[in-house]
Amino acid sequence: MSKPKVAIVLGSDSDYPVIQDMIRILQQFEIQHEITVSSAHRSPDRTHRYAVTLEDRGVQVVIACAGAAAHLAGVLASHTILPVIGVPIDSSPLQGLDALLSTSMMPAGVPVATMGIGKAGASNAAVLAAQILARNDPDLSTRLREYKKQLADKVEERDRELKKSRNA
Repeated sequence: MSKPKVAIVLGSDSDYPVIQDMIRILQQFEIQHEITVSSAHRSPDRTHRYAVTLEDRGVQVVIACAGAAAHLAGVLASHTILPVIGVPIDSSPLQGLDALLSTSMMPAGVPVATMGIGKAGASNAAVLAAQILARNDPDLSTRLREYKKQLADKVEERDRELKKSRNA
């Protein structure tokens, strides 16, 4: 198995169900990835040790998924120059709004690309990671263009179906 290009870090194993489509998309694009659980708050030393190994291991993009206070993406971003994509998880009484704000409100110099809350955000994180990697991978660029074409084709198909059902 080749080295992972994308590292997915979950703040809790309870976040795993939210990222199922993310994993499917990365697999569809044939992007090697790894998944680990590490908490910015409950295991800060583990998170630090993991972050400082990413570049040496050949990882090119980090996706951090966390709920509530959601400092995971920022902590990872503070320890690497790799692009970090944050996915706010809707696991708190505030339904992810707290995680969205925590993930997006980074101080100058420690950027985190923040996706939307929950499953859609996780899927978009996979696509954004693919787009970042595609800048140096013509085959992946081709797969991304086909993916975008399939999205557009689905819209056309749904439009035809809607018009057909309204005329029936």
